[in-house]
Amino acid sequence: MRTELRIVAAGTLPEIHASGGLAARRTGPDTVHLIGTAATPLGGDEIDVSVAVGPGARLTLRSVAATIALPGAATRMSFARWRFEVADGGELDVETEPTIVAGGADHRVVTTVLLAAGAHLRLRERVQVGRADEERGAWRGDLIADLANLPLLRHRLELGAHTATDDALAAPRALDSELVYPDDRPVETFGLTAARLPLVAGGSLFTAVGPRLSATVSPRTSSGTAVSVPVGGQPPDRGRAATTPR
Repeated sequence: MRTELRIVAAGTLPEIHASGGLAARRTGPDTVHLIGTAATPLGGDEIDVSVAVGPGARLTLRSVAATIALPGAATRMSFARWRFEVADGGELDVETEPTIVAGGADHRVVTTVLLAAGAHLRLRERVQVGRADEERGAWRGDLIADLANLPLLRHRLELGAHTATDDALAAPRALDSELVYPDDRPVETFGLTAARLPLVAGGSLFTAVGPRLSATVSPRTSSGTAVSVPVGGQPPDRGRAATTPR
């Protein structure tokens, strides 16, 4: 199955054009939720999502449920391509529910970000390889970000079976990452498995890995300080969290 979704925010209500296994609904003046309309991605499926935010416009992108990548009958590999464009003065906040890669599936994601100098972005991604007692899934993500005509970030990470991170000493199966622009916070490390690193052209990239999403460090809490969330638990409530990039 091929899925195509395009969302354009240009000062009025966001425009949505969708076909295939993914749709979207406006749930607020500047908020859109993604909705699955079919079981996707299965092996062999391709998903293309394009989001454009015009000058001075604002868009908050969420999803109503997690995405589950499953192996297909003919191939285990599926693909998703995300493209985000934010114009000068535009604000985009993306935090969808996690992607779960089932045992035997191999899901590849390429995310491209194009930012104007005066754009604001928060892009959070969460991935879990394997459901309960599953170890054979694999995921690869490429994050490519440009600021005006300058490269901002080139980043690739692999998780799961037969990847570079899969060895006898440590085999992380979960990722929590967040790209923020602009952001002037300094380097922060959280043990051996998480760090927030400033980017040379501005902004920051937070990356945390671990065995399960419920045990990884979170990129932000209401106090702005990362905390470890116990399995089945929630971060401590320290007030309301800011959800708009600053």
